[in-house]
Amino acid sequence: MPKAVLCVADKDQKVFDLPGYLACGQAGDAVSLLSSRDLVPLPPGSNLFFLPDRSPVAFNIARNDYEAVEGVLPVAAFIPPGYTQLLSVAYTQRKGATILPLFSYTPVAFYRNAFHVPAIRVDRRKNHDITGVNRDLLARAIRRFAGTSNRMIEHLADCAWVNSCPNAINFFFGKYEGPLPVSPTCNARCLGCISLQAKGSCSATQPRLRFVPAPEEIAEVALLHIRAVKDAIVSFGQGCEGEPLMAAGTIKEAIGIIRKATPRGTIHMNTNASHTADIDALCRAGLDSIRVSLNSARREYYERYYSPKGYGFDDVCASIAVARRQKKFVSLNYLVMPGFTDREDEFRALTGLIRRFGVDMIQWRNLNYDPQLYFRKMKVMDDSPQMGIRMVMERVRKLFPGVRHGYFNVPKGSWK
Repeated sequence: MPKAVLCVADKDQKVFDLPGYLACGQAGDAVSLLSSRDLVPLPPGSNLFFLPDRSPVAFNIARNDYEAVEGVLPVAAFIPPGYTQLLSVAYTQRKGATILPLFSYTPVAFYRNAFHVPAIRVDRRKNHDITGVNRDLLARAIRRFAGTSNRMIEHLADCAWVNSCPNAINFFFGKYEGPLPVSPTCNARCLGCISLQAKGSCSATQPRLRFVPAPEEIAEVALLHIRAVKDAIVSFGQGCEGEPLMAAGTIKEAIGIIRKATPRGTIHMNTNASHTADIDALCRAGLDSIRVSLNSARREYYERYYSPKGYGFDDVCASIAVARRQKKFVSLNYLVMPGFTDREDEFRALTGLIRRFGVDMIQWRNLNYDPQLYFRKMKVMDDSPQMGIRMVMERVRKLFPGVRHGYFNVPKGSWK
């Protein structure tokens, strides 16, 4: 039977397999061999990384034991949207090791003459697939708005061209989900915030919006997208902004303008759901759906990750309840970290939350953060058995057959 062989990198960043060493994955403190059941061919659009200041952990066949392999560097994959990792890369790190950038780190193995990763595909839509983007066509699409006075369109042009933001690209190509970034401020200090990182941490992956657009600017972008796309969805709460509820008044005005112009399209918000009264008001104004971001369904771990300012986990739960009472579509943006998400105590908390509020969907998204640093920051005590990410998903499906599983936001034409 073929074996999953360890992949490593040398000092010249060349990636190669290392015969005699079997590939492993890590979940918290637990290291294990990669199971052939969990392996899928490296998905198109993946990026391979080497991890500096670290040594890969593998299973030495000759010694019949796990060991840190010196003289080479661990290799990990940043797998594309639509795939959820089942394990993190296994490694040890040297004292003073740099913090890893804001990616998820999936183990890479050489198996059946090709690169493979332990992952499961949770969404087959290609909303964020930018591997085939034609830069000439993108430049032409952006030039159509030359001379615009709409600051949001100018901002999205930078997001699309410089930062390769999938939703910004989708706006200019007139497909899938259109972005509506509105808020330069936030009332949380998330460990893995991709638009703002404290000095001494890793770099943010993209710059944050610096202004609050006018309601008319927001509505113009939304209506352009809604009129161009069948079953369109436009969404507040993008990676280039803080928390959209910090601009709730502006958003409410914009929704009024949009809905006065057309009943078409899904108006959505990605949010931390911190201000229940604002969620209530926006739902009444015409917001169709929300996606609530959670790293954990337990208060202590939620608040350690988000560092909320002026709100708490109970407010998040109250906002979910309000949206459900108004019959809005509610998704959980559930940030997956192997060894944490699949603990039995976390599973019980998640299923308790679903049972209590009856959410419509779980988006199983990889948590982009240095894995071992995450466990130190969360102060996780290894006193709860691990189930495995796949088993968590399977048991949630069995317990709640009406809950949708995926990765991307869903327009209202597809809710049923």
